[in-house]
Parts: sequence; C-alpha cells; structure tokens
Amino acid sequence: MAGTDELVFLPLGGVGEIGMNLALYGFGPASHRKWIMVDCGVSFAGPDLPGVELILPDIRFVLEEKKNLLAVFITHAHEDHYGAVRDLWPQLGVPLYASPFTSGLLEAKGDYDDKGEKIPVLNLHPGMKVTVGPFTVEPVEVAHSIPEPMSLIIRTPLGNVVHTGDWKIDPGPTMGKGTDETKFRAIGDEGVLALICDSTNAQREGISPSELEVSASLREIIEKAEGRVAITTFSSNVGRIKSIAMAAEQAGREVLLLGSSMRRTTEVARDLGLMEGIKPFIAEDEFGFLPRENAVVILTGSQGEARAALAKISRDEMRNIAFTKGDTFVFSSRTIPGNEKAILDIKNALIDDGMIVVSDTDALVHVSGHPRRGELERMYEWVRPQILVPVHGEAAHLVSHAEFGRSRGIREVAEVRNGKMLRLAPGPAEIIDEAPHGRIFKDGNLLGEFDEMGIGDRRKLSFVGHVAVNVVLNNRYDFVADPDVTAIGLPAFDEEGDDMEDILYDAVLGAVESIPRARRKDLDMVKEAVRRSVRAAANHAWGKKPVVTVFVTRV
Repeated sequence: MAGTDELVFLPLGGVGEIGMNLALYGFGPASHRKWIMVDCGVSFAGPDLPGVELILPDIRFVLEEKKNLLAVFITHAHEDHYGAVRDLWPQLGVPLYASPFTSGLLEAKGDYDDKGEKIPVLNLHPGMKVTVGPFTVEPVEVAHSIPEPMSLIIRTPLGNVVHTGDWKIDPGPTMGKGTDETKFRAIGDEGVLALICDSTNAQREGISPSELEVSASLREIIEKAEGRVAITTFSSNVGRIKSIAMAAEQAGREVLLLGSSMRRTTEVARDLGLMEGIKPFIAEDEFGFLPRENAVVILTGSQGEARAALAKISRDEMRNIAFTKGDTFVFSSRTIPGNEKAILDIKNALIDDGMIVVSDTDALVHVSGHPRRGELERMYEWVRPQILVPVHGEAAHLVSHAEFGRSRGIREVAEVRNGKMLRLAPGPAEIIDEAPHGRIFKDGNLLGEFDEMGIGDRRKLSFVGHVAVNVVLNNRYDFVADPDVTAIGLPAFDEEGDDMEDILYDAVLGAVESIPRARRKDLDMVKEAVRRSVRAAANHAWGKKPVVTVFVTRV
C-alpha cells in the first residue's frame, strides 16, 4: 500500500481568479487519501449578480471526503482567505487552526452577524508544528497587509511543500518582523519539493516599496493639508491604520474611525496589543466640534461599496459627519478589478463638491501586499523548489508567473486551475484527475447554487421588469370585472406618449376576447394566451419582453 502513496494538490478556488481561495493537499493511495484544507475564502458579487452578498467555493468534493479531512489551516484574516469559514466550517466540523488575530476577527464577526454559534479555533503561530495524519504543518512569518499572516511549510513522507499564502518582502513593515528569510533558507536547505506561490503581482517588475515609505508619504499629506483629511483603506490593514493614527497625532490631529468593519478590526487588534501607543479614537458625535485643521478620518469604502462610509459621505448621508470645500480625501488602497466605475463615481462626486482627491497615481499612498518579480526571484533563491505551482491570480497572472519561473531555471513549472488535481509526487508533476468545483452564493441568510437561489430570474427582472395580470371570469367565462394589470420596472409611456399599463390592459382584453367562450374553460390556455399577448404588446411598444405572471380564476 505504501508504494501507491501519492501527494496531490487540489485547488477549489483562487486559481484562475482573484478571491475565494481554498486549497486541498492529499496524501495516500487514490482510494484512501487523507486531506488537509488551506484557507476558506470568499469573493464579492458585482452588479451581474443582483442581491448576492458573497460568492463561496463549492465544497461538494470536500463533503464527499469529509471522513478523510483532518484539519483546516487559515493563513490570514483577509476575506478572500477566511471569509467563508463561518458559513462552511459547520458542515465540516474538523479542527480549525488560525492565528489569534484571525480567531478574534472570526469571533467578532459572529457577534456582529448574531449567528450565535462559536467556532472553536486552535492557536497557530510561527515556531510551532502541527502534525495531523501524514502532514506536519509549520507556520512561517511573512509580511503582508494584515496582522499575523503566515506561509505554511507542509512536510510529508514524499517531500516538503511551501504554501506561501499572501506575502511580500518588506524591510520596514509597520507590524510584525516581516518575511522570515532565515526560515525559508533553512527549509530550502532541507529540501523543497514544491513551492505553491502567490501570483498576484507576477506581471510587475522590481521590488515593492516599503510600508514605511507609504507611512512617510501619508504623514506628509496630513501635515500639509489645510482642512480635514479623510483616508480610506481596507479595514483589515491594521498596520496602515496604525501608521495613519501616529502621523495624525504627530500633526496635532484627532482621529475618527468610520465603518463597522474597521471598528471591529481595530478593537480586536487593540485587545491583542497590536495598537500599542495609539490613543483612543474620538467618538462620531465629537467630530463636528473639531476645528477643520485638527481632524483626520479613517474610513471604509475604498472599493466604492455603496453602503460604506465613504459612499455615504459622497452622497451627504452621514448624520454627524460633514466635509467642506478644500478638505482632502486619500484613497490608500488598490482598486480591485471590477470596482473601477464605483470608485470613479465617488471620486467625481467628491471633486464636484470641491474636495481634493489623492490616489496612488498622485502620491505613494498605497503599496500592495503581494510580491513583484524581484521578490519572487528571491523566494526561488531561498527555497530552491523542484516544482513551482503558480496560484492566487487570474489566468494572466498565473501564466506570467509560470513563464517567469521557467526563465529563472525552475526545473518543473506546473500550471493548474480550480478543480484540477495535481500530483506532486512520486514522479513528474501532472494533472491526474478533476474534482467537482464551482461557486455557491450567499443571498441574505441562505446559501445555494445559481438557479436554486433564483439569481438568473432576478437578473432578468433587472433588465426587463415584471408585469402582473389578474383575470377573473364568471360561470359563463366572461369578465367579472376589469382585469388588473400592474407593471413594475417598465417605462410609464411609449414613444407616442400612451400609458404603458393601458397598452398592456388592452392586450389582456384582446387575448381573452379572441378565445371562443367554450374554449375559455381551459384556464391554463387562457393564462398562456394572456401572457403571450402582454409580452408581444410590450415588445411592440418598448422593444423588450418583460417577465409576465398571469392569474386566471373562475367564480
């Protein structure tokens, strides 16, 4: 049996897309593998998925293998790496390992959502080793844009794997010690079978600027600003929040936090001692009493989220918060692809109101938490992997990373996508199987697939609207009263100025009256005739066919 053991890597999310990261490592014969899961993240829905809050990875394969799943390891507390835990872990029930900060955010999120169920989290931190079945997992400290991020060294009888998670090299991190070069070199000396590596910035040359450089630039902006300063960033970027608060204090300004997620994050960080030296933030009702030159606001909404604090300010919807001409708004974040228009709309609204808007094209106000090519090359030199597997990125990122790895002399570069099972050992790396994979959707309090959640119908409604028709017939199959027609989401008038509901009303009358009375006994046939007639009338008047619901009853 030992001779048939294999080590496999199976991504179910995050490989071929940005977000929704979920990876499985399997060891053993094909008929009886043991598995560990690394990360369990979400993606965020765009306007093409109306009403959907979150997109989660489909874990049908994991549930089928539930009896062989040994543990879940979370590398850090970004939503795309841990955001699905609260919804999916209860279906798994296996040991969950995460850092104290990640654990604290999970608990705070549960309290905020009022879910009630507490998820037991086992502590995970650099310097410890966790053995589960044939796997021994050792966290390694790295630099990123959130407290306590970790890469994972995964030791198995068939070789060692380095799963980088999200990382970068930063000689001056604002939190933590940064990426542990000594540890990576040591595992390189021990021998690394495969490097499963972040590809987000694989198309960018050079080395990322340091977070200290960003802090200095933000401090200069705050010091030079004549009015209030508002800085929007990711709520999870505690290091950035801390450096802004320190710069504000040095400039003699008070700091207000806006946004529930940002307040939750900083409360967890403060409880863990990560906000040492930062004085308490002011309350929202104190803001109006501060002189303009004494105020700094750190707020959510950097991605244009309509319900976040920044968007509400741009629409002047905040009760206690107001800005005036000449105040400065700084976008200290990168634009996630797909959010460009929403962000631009907010910027334009602020500019129209006379605000000064500063983004990363104007000054060094943000740096990514992912490695550029110069940093990738250093990681290759440290760990010297036999196999490189690019992950965490869209197709363009993955292909670029693969080409770069080959150009730097890595012997094997394995290109993989979600659902493809990659054998790492024994023998050459190759795709050996495919697992069911895809997306499920969180809509309100429910989880489900695209069709069962009604997302397709909802999308159609958003394009063509809905018409409801109620027809009541007597025992002779004549109208008891005028039919009711209600149109939602349709134009009020056609191009000649005729009322749209009147046009549809006439279509209902014409459809019923064109059916011989004897045949009106077939109420389903009447219903379908009315539906077709209303859609045809709307199409003639408007050029679109709405969704039509018809009720026909006999009294």
